[in-house]
Amino acid sequence: MTLNLKTGLTRSAVAAVVALGITAGTASAETLKIGFIDPLSGASAQTGDIELKHWKFAADKMNEAGGIGGMDVEFVAFDNKGDPKETLVQYQKAVDQGIHFVAQGVGSSVSAALTGAVLKNNERNPGEETIFFNIGGIDPSLTNDNCNFWHFAFDQNVDVKMEGLTNYIETLPDIKSVYIIAQDYSFGKSFIAAAEKMLAEKRPDIKIVGSELHPVAKVKDFTPYVQKIMSSGAEAVLTGNWGSDMTLLIKAAAAAGQEVPYFTYYGGAIGAPSAMGKSALGLVTQISDFHENADASPEQLAKQDEFEAKYPDTDYYYERTFTVLGMLKNAVEKAGGIHMIEVAKALEGMTYEGPFGTVTMRADDHQLLAPLFVSTFSDDVKRDVEKTGFGFKTDMLVTAESTAAPTTCQMVRPE
Repeated sequence: MTLNLKTGLTRSAVAAVVALGITAGTASAETLKIGFIDPLSGASAQTGDIELKHWKFAADKMNEAGGIGGMDVEFVAFDNKGDPKETLVQYQKAVDQGIHFVAQGVGSSVSAALTGAVLKNNERNPGEETIFFNIGGIDPSLTNDNCNFWHFAFDQNVDVKMEGLTNYIETLPDIKSVYIIAQDYSFGKSFIAAAEKMLAEKRPDIKIVGSELHPVAKVKDFTPYVQKIMSSGAEAVLTGNWGSDMTLLIKAAAAAGQEVPYFTYYGGAIGAPSAMGKSALGLVTQISDFHENADASPEQLAKQDEFEAKYPDTDYYYERTFTVLGMLKNAVEKAGGIHMIEVAKALEGMTYEGPFGTVTMRADDHQLLAPLFVSTFSDDVKRDVEKTGFGFKTDMLVTAESTAAPTTCQMVRPE
């Protein structure tokens, strides 16, 4: 009979506990499993598949370096089809399998459903808590009025990104008028509200000549919208659009001969560069936590090359997956093991040295603050994206401190 010195249990008893995934309020397993809950079928399946490749690659690199708490990291995929209701079903499957960490990144509405489910589960099941790593849902309500202790946002929310983007626009004196267009749901409404507020504060001389919401993923031809923008005399456009709504808007602008800058959050998102092509050169500017041509160390570039060699049809994009696992490793070490409440507390306020500078998980609202890049689509780059021959070129590095938008979060922490 072999006794586990840490738990005082026999090997067979440990195996039984591992199957349950918990012991005395502590997640315990030979493998640290993280539930990946995002679309692997449906309209957003490509994005989900690419995200999962990044997670698995980051886990492989972490495991090569010894894992987390002496355990190998494994991602277990749950297909939510991009639907908030299906997300709840898949989350329960993860819980039933004894998984205590979940990651998601496609859609703020999904993030909202998941963070609510995590909070409810944790309140009902002390000792069996889940921590949620959000790498893409950026509706500011998630780290404001709807914040919770178990949710950690590793992508910058609408307000944080708008702080950075308007910091850049503030340096462009020739722009005197803008048009704002976004999708008609909570994220788009937050985008417009943040743009109007921050432009008024930083560039009161800029006139907002139009502000418009449109249906999500239903507009097939943006020509009427572009004509309205052109008629307004706008010298620049701000858009929160993503997916086909972003690429079709840019294509319609190019077809109409419009040559004004478009400031975006998702100009470099997966599929966008190849869909836009030459029409976006010199006109589409994005704000992001990463782009392929950002100044980086030889080690970082080698990592990007290794990923793209492993997945030849996929560009390196989700650097934040490494941030999540790196910070989780440090939190587990600080907590002395996978004690869920202590791991969450260790993540609060944590600083971490990423490849592009120091990042901080703000304790007040669990929003990651990180350096951001403002970059413009260009044909003068060393590393292209999506085999287009084009890529993004840095215009400005925005410091993490300058994007620290205020929060209304009133964090309730477990005792």
